[in-house]
Amino acid sequence: MTVDEDAVVTTEAPEASETSEAVEPTVGAEESTDEKKAPRRATRAIRRHLGTILVTVALIAAAGATAWVYFGLYRPTQQTDEAAQNVVLEAAKNATVAMLSYSPDTLDQDFAAAKSNLTGDFLSYYTQFTEQIVTPAAKEKNVKTSAAVVRAAVSEMHPDSAEVLVFVNQVTTSKENRDGAFAASSVKVGMEKIDGRWLIARFDPV
Repeated sequence: MTVDEDAVVTTEAPEASETSEAVEPTVGAEESTDEKKAPRRATRAIRRHLGTILVTVALIAAAGATAWVYFGLYRPTQQTDEAAQNVVLEAAKNATVAMLSYSPDTLDQDFAAAKSNLTGDFLSYYTQFTEQIVTPAAKEKNVKTSAAVVRAAVSEMHPDSAEVLVFVNQVTTSKENRDGAFAASSVKVGMEKIDGRWLIARFDPV
């Protein structure tokens, strides 16, 4: 009975030893595998977040570009457009008043001043109209007109042309009506830039 027990013990001991030796390499392999997987996991994490990083960088760059376009290009252009519109607006208003204001005592000077603000076919039309119709009537009936622009706005603006909507009040007196007749009208004034000056090229009542 004792011999059998010793035999059993002797037989079991190597099995325990073999089992212990077999486990140790397995644990070392798992640790080695984890070490190898760690860089791969880090690479995958970077790849997962790379898209977000790139998008963020792109958004920052786009924001910077937008700011540069606005402050570098848009605002100066906008300010230049506003300045140009003001020049056109004043030219249209002054020329309109000059065209519609005259006195029988100063017809030649009045019409000459008006024509200096006109161009193209409209200049030719105005010259013919004032010489053949307005001058004889003004001298015969002592017609005097005074115009004032009450409102004006630029409706179209281009580098060498523009359109201005002008609202005009006009008072006309004559031998027949010394108290004067009042008229209010609105006109589309077509402007063209000639040799650096804005001149009236069209004058269309609306």
